[in-house]
Amino acid sequence: MAIAGETDVVEEEQGEEVAERRTAEVELLWDLVFVFAVTRVTRLLESDLSWAGFGRSMLVLALIWWAWSAFAWVANAHDPDATSFRLTMLLATVLVFPVALAVPHALGSEGLLFTLPYAGVRSLHLLLYVDASRRGGAELRAIAGFTGTVVIGMLLLIAGAVWAHGNVRVLLWVAAAAIDYAGPVWIGRERLRSLQQVAAGHFAERYGLFIIICLGESIVDVGAAAAGDPSAGSVTAVSIALAITIGFWWIYFDRAAALAREALSRSREPVLAASDGYSILHLPLVSGILVFAVGAREAVVGFDDPLGAAFRLALCGGVALYLCGHAAFLWRMLGVVKLSEIVAAAVALAVFAATGSVSAVVVCGLLLADLAGLALYWSVGDRRSQSG
Repeated sequence: MAIAGETDVVEEEQGEEVAERRTAEVELLWDLVFVFAVTRVTRLLESDLSWAGFGRSMLVLALIWWAWSAFAWVANAHDPDATSFRLTMLLATVLVFPVALAVPHALGSEGLLFTLPYAGVRSLHLLLYVDASRRGGAELRAIAGFTGTVVIGMLLLIAGAVWAHGNVRVLLWVAAAAIDYAGPVWIGRERLRSLQQVAAGHFAERYGLFIIICLGESIVDVGAAAAGDPSAGSVTAVSIALAITIGFWWIYFDRAAALAREALSRSREPVLAASDGYSILHLPLVSGILVFAVGAREAVVGFDDPLGAAFRLALCGGVALYLCGHAAFLWRMLGVVKLSEIVAAAVALAVFAATGSVSAVVVCGLLLADLAGLALYWSVGDRRSQSG
């Protein structure tokens, strides 16, 4: 049985050998602090539950996500037992903590507290990639290609925090995020293919673990809303919200995660598949979980009353966003379009439109029925395919 950090050799379809391994313990510690930063985005969103507030929250989330994903990539290329890897991961973990604390006011009074350690984290990622290339785990030409976009992005973030306020800072940070995300595109798909060999099992496990931790943190966040003065109604609302979170888990991990991991291991272009399917298309999954948690907290507090339109949209829209993100992920990794997921997402939005005068707990119940129906449909389809 493999343990964290242990490596095995897996032969790819191309005939190359890739060192496969499990998630190292230091990566799990890194995840816990980073998920704290991610879940702090819910506080930012709750402070301004408008479309503009949603956009600002997703901007901050996109920056945090890209930094986490960058380390998932370099960890996949590095020796998990190397002292340089462990020390750099630990230092980056320390730097992430003030980033997390600053998230609710990152676009306001705590811009520098967010950007300076954030830029330090991204710099450590580049240094770790250079070390990985020295050890033969990554291609230095490809790393050098996107280093420029990282540097430009960090300079724009810091400039926005120092000299700009309000919408001007937002625009500068949007430009920073766009340039940073464009790094892999800037170097070209051809050079990106040669960035590194992908240990598919480790890569898929890293993103799956992050989804699990986000789900767990959302459960804690929603449960805390009822902990102060629990009642039969609030406990019912929390239980339904927990069941919806379990539905999120089921949709991702029942079969899809394993199928996507297998597809990645067999891909002739694993770097491109991993970049598209995991680094990009997992962001809507994480976003959906966080947006749902904001609506679910309010549903637990006011379980007997109708939800305001903004919180109801967060509740239902979070479910729809998660389902659409998952459908896009399966399309990229497996080449199949899950129309049933798109329909379920549309049903979630229909619940929003039709429940303006319905109590919050009933809205939660309808969303749970939507996810349960999707899971049942998939289960029946699996049995038919097996019997056929």
